[in-house]
Amino acid sequence: MGSVRARAAAGATVVVALALIAAGTAVLLVLRGNLQNQARLQAQVAAHEVAVQIATGTPYDKLELPDGDDHPVVVTAEDGRVLAVGEDVRAVDGKRVAASQGKGTVVPSAEDEDGDEDEGALKPGEVDEDVTYRDGTAEVDGTVADYRFAVIQAKDGRGAEATVRAGAELAPEQDAVASVRDAMLIGLPLLLVVVAGVTWLVTRRALRPVEGIRGEMAAITASTDLSRRVPVPPSKDEIGRLARTTNETLAALESAVERQRRFVADASHELRSPIASLRTQLEVGVAHPELLDVPGAVEDTVRLQRLAADLLLLARLDAGERPSEARVDLAAMVREESSQRVADRIPVRVGELAGGEVAGSRSQLARVLGNLLDNAQRHAVASVRVAVVREGEWAVLRVEDDGPGVPESERERIFERFVRLDDARARDDGGAGLGLAIARDVAVRHGGSLGVRTGSVFELRLPVAG
Repeated sequence: MGSVRARAAAGATVVVALALIAAGTAVLLVLRGNLQNQARLQAQVAAHEVAVQIATGTPYDKLELPDGDDHPVVVTAEDGRVLAVGEDVRAVDGKRVAASQGKGTVVPSAEDEDGDEDEGALKPGEVDEDVTYRDGTAEVDGTVADYRFAVIQAKDGRGAEATVRAGAELAPEQDAVASVRDAMLIGLPLLLVVVAGVTWLVTRRALRPVEGIRGEMAAITASTDLSRRVPVPPSKDEIGRLARTTNETLAALESAVERQRRFVADASHELRSPIASLRTQLEVGVAHPELLDVPGAVEDTVRLQRLAADLLLLARLDAGERPSEARVDLAAMVREESSQRVADRIPVRVGELAGGEVAGSRSQLARVLGNLLDNAQRHAVASVRVAVVREGEWAVLRVEDDGPGVPESERERIFERFVRLDDARARDDGGAGLGLAIARDVAVRHGGSLGVRTGSVFELRLPVAG
């Protein structure tokens, strides 16, 4: 069963079948029990009426016995003699009982019937309250049928004990149970067919939007057009949420692909300039060695090397590279990195250095600090300051300068790749626009954040190692 509809229909049919079988069995058992109790009550009432007549002194040949077709009755003495028998009753449990045409005829019998009753348990004129029941057969007017018998003991006015056995036919109970069973056997398959058909149709209708989503996704895959979207059904159920989530995924994928294309284009553009400059200088040097600008060639090579390193790091970050779990002392790192920047245009002043370790890669975090300091050096007028403070469970590294600051509307855009706000800045001094983008990516992968708190204050927040 490769189809969801087929599996759903089969599963629903099996569940309904099991439920109906269990319910039908319970109904049959309850129905049978109620009908058997009803037959037992009818037999008890018939036997009790005859026993009361005996206890009140009615002669056995004058007993008013119910019709044999309704309730066959046999009255026997302690020695097993048949004292009275209902009309048309010929045998009980295969034992013949003699009777004449009239009701209540006393007929001697040698059959032993309930001879083990407790003698002396009843007083003359009393009826035993204990009633016993058992199933048996009786032949009435030539027809043998199953009966439920009620057996009651009674004593007449002379103290003679008699046993009254009255039966209620079980055929109505058996017929009713059989009728219900047959109806269930006929109706169950039909009902299961209906359940399977309805489940198939309902599932088909419910899964129709899924087929639409699948078809559109197949078309998108074939066309590679990520601007297309799957149809969203108007319902607010799981399928509607699936369609909306699929469209959100397509939108994110489209954005990622577009960002990747733009990244490749920007990287190609940024690489073309130093490579072209370096090639020009080398070609001039080959033709005119005395005109070779060695320092310029070295500077272009260094710039090209830095750009390649930045692109490689971004590629690793985009591939999901996770930082190590080493402990890094931010204060010690700031002191060490700041002391090595002896060639900066503006000396870096170190402010407060609060203690606190963070988990991560020291080289990547040092790269973040270096990029922030490089950015501050480009914009500062006369001051660059770095500090580390502790705010609860966060270690905060701040880099600030006395430059003009970042306009509030541009404080997020500057963290995009290849973005430089000062378009007039020379490429040699302005960099490629990757430093802040790399710094934010590293911060996020360390579980922290990087942003501009005020115009010229950059703030790196990292969780303190527990």
